[in-house]
Amino acid sequence: ATVRRVKLLFIGDIVGKPGRHAVRGLVPGLRDRHGLDLVIANGENAVGGNGINREKASEIFDAGVDIMTCGDHLWDQREVIELLDSEPRFVRPTNYPAGTPGQGSVLFERAGLPAVGVINAQGRTFMRGEMENPFRMVAEEVKKLTPLAPVIFVDFHAEATSEKIAMGRMLDGDVSAVVGTHTHVPTADPKVLPRGTAFITDLGMCGPVHSIIGSRVQDVLA
Repeated sequence: ATVRRVKLLFIGDIVGKPGRHAVRGLVPGLRDRHGLDLVIANGENAVGGNGINREKASEIFDAGVDIMTCGDHLWDQREVIELLDSEPRFVRPTNYPAGTPGQGSVLFERAGLPAVGVINAQGRTFMRGEMENPFRMVAEEVKKLTPLAPVIFVDFHAEATSEKIAMGRMLDGDVSAVVGTHTHVPTADPKVLPRGTAFITDLGMCGPVHSIIGSRVQDVLA
């Protein structure tokens, strides 16, 4: 049987108040204009550029975002534990050590739509934190979600372009899309890989254009 297509919007790292303002102002109209079925956003920089908490997450969800992913700034706000413990729409990198609160993937289900699996993972090259091997952990999540979801989306939050490309190549044909986040600067390589997986090394950010990866230019230069 033919599987109904899913119209999915993914928003790169939301940075501070400007990023949240853009989400509030644009996402409702984009949902209507394009008939979007699912909106996913990386919210790891939503609180002043560092981390996420319950208040700002609620603001983003209320604007029309269905699922929120994260990354290496997960622990910058103490209140994030509330999201990890009780928010089913919040996903943190799956390759945190065993016993870490929260979930590394989520199954999004809505009447009339195919189920969508959303996986978040964090790279290890040039990244902080003691993380498990993202390639092994993501492969396990894909194996778990494949019988449940005809659509699987992966947000790979990593610094090294080579690591992100490797993840895309490893998952080619097994998931619907692999999108890199973290550097806040979009890459010029969006493509469909040979076995049908959509890929871009880094989507970039949702934040101020006249900035240095979302921060004030003069502050960074100083």
